[in-house]
Amino acid sequence: MNDGAPLNRYQLAELGSLLAEPARAAMLLALTDGTSRPAGELAQAAGITPATASAHLHRLLDGGLLALQVQGRHRYYRLADERVAAMLESLALARAPAPHTMPARGDAQLRRARCCYRHLAGALGVAFCATLLQRDWLQTETRGLFLRPAGIEALVSSGLPLADASQLYGRSCLDWTERRMHLGGPLGVMLTSAMFEAGWLRRLPQGRALQPSADGLRRLGMLGVLVD
Repeated sequence: MNDGAPLNRYQLAELGSLLAEPARAAMLLALTDGTSRPAGELAQAAGITPATASAHLHRLLDGGLLALQVQGRHRYYRLADERVAAMLESLALARAPAPHTMPARGDAQLRRARCCYRHLAGALGVAFCATLLQRDWLQTETRGLFLRPAGIEALVSSGLPLADASQLYGRSCLDWTERRMHLGGPLGVMLTSAMFEAGWLRRLPQGRALQPSADGLRRLGMLGVLVD
């Protein structure tokens, strides 16, 4: 996805055609956690043959939705940038709300905490962002959101290993399950990485859902971040 003038109708139609194929959609969704994956893994995620996956990945690269990373003989695919992830997340908001039903366990875990292109999303991500704003630890500027010194001090005191946090800017990202804002951008990525390093969060074996640790929930609660 390139910067510049708004999409014209032909470009928008081309984007729609890229997303309309279920196999391509499955591969894109598999990469929304911010990882880079080989074609074989993406073929498995989409339930298609490697040869078919290769053709789909070529189209996604040409369409600007994916980027390719080459390491020796190995080729890894990732989303082109965070804006692609944000677009995929926002598409879920365009759907009509489903009738209220009891969520499956996997859905409940995904709604509670998940990775949205390497930053924390879901109910925990929304609550974390809301607390930073309520306590005036985040300041809004034209360039985005940044941590005030008091916010950095509070987070470091709670046990988060932060380095040069004042130099990173974040952005508000509309959460597709909570329909409220969580913190994205480089600042959101750095804070989420710090939570992994501190043991507050861990990845589950499959999917984007994250598991907060008991100590992580306790320390977040001491900061004022509360999730049912």
